[in-house]
Amino acid sequence: MTAFDRGLLGHRCWLELATGERVDLPVERWTAIPCDGDDVLLDACAGPTLDIGCGPGRLTAALTERGVASLGVDISATAVRLTHARGAVALRRDVFDRVPGEGRWRHVLLADGNIGIGGDPPRLLSRVAELIADGGTVLVELDPPGRGIRRDRVRLRPDDDGAWFTWAWVGVEAIAGLAARTAFRVSWSTRRGHRWFACLEKS
Repeated sequence: MTAFDRGLLGHRCWLELATGERVDLPVERWTAIPCDGDDVLLDACAGPTLDIGCGPGRLTAALTERGVASLGVDISATAVRLTHARGAVALRRDVFDRVPGEGRWRHVLLADGNIGIGGDPPRLLSRVAELIADGGTVLVELDPPGRGIRRDRVRLRPDDDGAWFTWAWVGVEAIAGLAARTAFRVSWSTRRGHRWFACLEKS
């Protein structure tokens, strides 16, 4: 269950870790128009782009408005509906299931920390390698330096369901080693304000 399906749009919500730690989620940024830092991702997409974990579709819609063919995928029916409302195309789909255009996407977006999907970044990047064309790129949003790679059990709060799932976080200093373990190499990394990004090229 996602923040969007639980009706938490416009409300404060966070991830509660098994340790009791709390990680606030920037739901307002996800549902707004593209903001500072998003241009790093958008400007790097010059061809067909797959937005994994598209949420309410701010990036998918922005690419569509720029004339870039794009498709959002998300496990949340509400997120897909919100993406459609922005005039963009999205499918309710788990990225590990069959995805249209496999092996032909020029770019893949893993924005807003979506490198953590499934709690296993090497597995996710290996799957992404199956989705993009040779020479394609993955645009990844990362945690600040010093975080390394972290995995934990989390649950969404406030949420009366409270189901636990696994998530991961990757610090910018860890992405080169992670890329080397899969099918990628880091072509660049950058910072915009408090946000960090990297571009991975399929080797």
